[in-house]
Amino acid sequence: MTDHLVVLITGGSAGIGAAVARMAAEHGYDVALTYRTDNAGAKAVAKDVQATGRRCEIYPCDVADPKQIDALFAAFDKDFNRLDALVNNAGIVDVKARVDEISHARLRRIFDVNVIGAFLVAGQAVRRMSTKFGGNGGVIVNMSSIAAKLGAGKQYVDYAATKGAIDTMTIGLAQEVADEGIRVVGIHPGIIDTEIHAKGGEPRRGKQLESWIPMKRMGTADEVAEATLWLMSDGASYITGSTLDVSGGR
Repeated sequence: MTDHLVVLITGGSAGIGAAVARMAAEHGYDVALTYRTDNAGAKAVAKDVQATGRRCEIYPCDVADPKQIDALFAAFDKDFNRLDALVNNAGIVDVKARVDEISHARLRRIFDVNVIGAFLVAGQAVRRMSTKFGGNGGVIVNMSSIAAKLGAGKQYVDYAATKGAIDTMTIGLAQEVADEGIRVVGIHPGIIDTEIHAKGGEPRRGKQLESWIPMKRMGTADEVAEATLWLMSDGASYITGSTLDVSGGR
C-alpha cells in the first residue's frame, strides 16, 4: 500500500506510455503500467521508475479482452489502495488502407482495443476514484490522436474514427463525473517519434511526413508526457472535457 499518488498507465511498455511512466515517477507518483506482449520493455520502464525511488508494478493485459481488464484491476487492488490518475494510452494502428480495403476483422480488433477497451478501463477507474463510490477523486487522461480531427483519409480512417470516439467519450464522461471529483481530459498527439509507425508496418512514416507539420519536425514522447503530467496536475484543476493538441501545429 502507498501514501503516494498513484497513476495507472495502459500500454506503458514503450513510446508515449513509457515516457509518461518515467516522468510521473519524477513528479512523485507511484506507477502501475500494463503491457500486452512486451514484458521486457515493461520491466525496463519499471527499473527506470524504481531508480527514482518510486514504486512500479507491471501487469499483462490485452484491453480488448474484458476478462483481462477485470484481472488487471483485481491485481491492482491487491497492490495499491488508491488510484489518482489514469492514462488511457493503450492503442493500435494498422497499415495504410482505404475504407473499401478494410476488413471486418481489422475493424473489430481496432475498435475492441482503442474504443471498447478504453471505455471499460475508464469505467473501472471511475469506480475507484469517484467520491460517489468512496474515492478521493482523480484525473483520467485519454490518449487520442490528431487523426480524430484530420480524418486520416487514404491512410487509416478506421484508426481516426476510433480516436474520434475517444474524444466524444472524453466530453461525455467529463460531464458525468465532474461533480464526483474526477476530471477527464484528452490529448491529440500529432506525428510523434515512437515505435507505433513500425508496428503499423511503416517504420519511416513519421520522418516522411515531417513536411506536413508546420513546425517541420516530429514530436517526441517526452513532449506528450509533459502535456500529460500538466493535465494531471493542480495547474489544470479547472480543465475537464477538453482535448489538447500536441501536434506541432497540424
